[in-house]
Amino acid sequence: MKQNCKKQGGERFRALKDTLYAVKICVQCAPLLLTAFIMTQTAYWFFTGFIQEILFLKLLLELIETGGSYKQYVILVLMFAGAGLLAKATDCITDYFVCTRMKYFYKNLNDRIFKKAVTVDIACYENPDFYDKYKRATEIITSEHFSEFTWRLSNVFASSLTGVFLVIYIVSIDPRLLLILSVGIFVVLAGIAIGKIDVKKDKEMTPHKRSKEYVKRTVFLKDFSKDMRTSDIFSVMLERFQTAVETNRAIIKKYGVKVMLLELVSGLFGKAVPTAAAYGYAAYRFVVKRNLALSDFSVIVTAVSNLKDVLKDLSDSISNVRKEAAYFGNLKEFFEYEERVVGGNKKAEEFESLEFRNVCFTYPGAKAPSLTNLSFKISRGETVAVVGHNGAGKTTFVKLLLRFYDPDSGEILYNGKDIREYDIASLHARLATVFQDYKVFALTVGENVLCRECEGKEDNAAVDKALKAAGVYERIMSMPEGRQTVFTREFDEKGTGLSGGEQQKLCAARMFAKSFDFAILDEPSSALDPIAEYKMYESLIEATEEKTVIYISHRLSSAVLSDRIYVFDGGTITECGTHEQLMAAKGGYCEMFTLQASSYRDEEGSVE
Repeated sequence: MKQNCKKQGGERFRALKDTLYAVKICVQCAPLLLTAFIMTQTAYWFFTGFIQEILFLKLLLELIETGGSYKQYVILVLMFAGAGLLAKATDCITDYFVCTRMKYFYKNLNDRIFKKAVTVDIACYENPDFYDKYKRATEIITSEHFSEFTWRLSNVFASSLTGVFLVIYIVSIDPRLLLILSVGIFVVLAGIAIGKIDVKKDKEMTPHKRSKEYVKRTVFLKDFSKDMRTSDIFSVMLERFQTAVETNRAIIKKYGVKVMLLELVSGLFGKAVPTAAAYGYAAYRFVVKRNLALSDFSVIVTAVSNLKDVLKDLSDSISNVRKEAAYFGNLKEFFEYEERVVGGNKKAEEFESLEFRNVCFTYPGAKAPSLTNLSFKISRGETVAVVGHNGAGKTTFVKLLLRFYDPDSGEILYNGKDIREYDIASLHARLATVFQDYKVFALTVGENVLCRECEGKEDNAAVDKALKAAGVYERIMSMPEGRQTVFTREFDEKGTGLSGGEQQKLCAARMFAKSFDFAILDEPSSALDPIAEYKMYESLIEATEEKTVIYISHRLSSAVLSDRIYVFDGGTITECGTHEQLMAAKGGYCEMFTLQASSYRDEEGSVE
């Protein structure tokens, strides 16, 4: 029992913290925006719910009862009109301010989210829980959660202020009405309970929403279009989509019954009962006891009706504030995520050596290790080939070298010092990488090559040189826009696409455009034919002369050109030596090379 109470108290405290954090983000990203929302809602609620329908009505009826003069009536009307104009002017000015500042808020929050997204650990992208939090956090921008939160929070303030004045005014006429009106607290309590349910419901639905969105996204992506049309995979995807829809419907149904009962209680005890009781009591005093003035009777009836609407809006707003604040709570978790892979203060100096000492590593959630007691050393100027079957650990060791992950045990030494002592950005600046899962972005050729904006003759010359070294210059310059060509037609109708091999050459051009000490080439020619592969390696040898190079491949053509070959198997090194040494050893490398060589000979024979 104590534990359950503690949990409920923690949830209430969490809701308050999330709300305060949401207010903090609003103030930081767009100062005065929340204030403008509050002024708009207050101008509406306070003027309509209290000044117009209560205060003005009371003064008008009293004027009629006391036989006031026409002049007094005109003055009252002018005062009312002035208050109305002031409320409308406040509403228009703050509305204009809100419209102009909303985009400012979204831009600032977007910038913060993007900056954080590119600094979190790579491991986060393999964690479903992180993706769920990330999705709920970014929904503040992609959906209307921010607008809903600020509007509802403003309503809480405005309706609370109006409600307090209404209650004070009603009680000033007859204090006993306070007892009747206190039953209306059920409306607020029900709203809070509904807010809790909405938060739980949304949290349960998030993974299934992601599943739905994945299907919706892939159906429209070019990369998946061919497989969608030439196989039955679409039926599988459709089944995944329908399962997610049905699961979310079941979640809505599960919580819907509770919400319906709470709404019923709220309507009965929060609105119907106190309203009927207040009307009945006022009527009894006015008709039977005849000790209530007509103006007071009219004001009580109107004020109770308005208070009913105010409490309903307050209840809905509190419920929605709690719900929307939960998204800001996820945003807070996202922003406060502390990277486990953290760089040091040392700037990476010119490369001299790299050493792995008994390095072990297991991916999060994996049962078997990817690397086990991995040990080797590479010195400046060496060309090294890392070969092995798929899953042998070749790419994993690159991820550790690039500080995408940290090893579970052992050491990685850069120039004899622990790699964790170095600033990660300065370390990456010393390295040039070409990955097997290469990506071309919907940007210009120049921007794809330089990885920044391409401006001026010097940048164009650097792009041309890199494209020539990668063997794709003629193809790019044959396009109408040349190096200004934008990839894909998603944003530019003049855009174009490239074959898989041409895309890989373009990605390799990034390396040729960069000043580096140490090149890591992870399957740099996986999409190339043998002739293109040979030409690329010729360019690589020329560009990396007197530099350190690691070739990672299961195709062994690069191994022949290397000073040393490491054979990976089961996450460790099983063979090491030159091509001639390993062929003479008649081990696993010799077997792989012989099989690949015979495959090439068979292909040549079939062509002939």
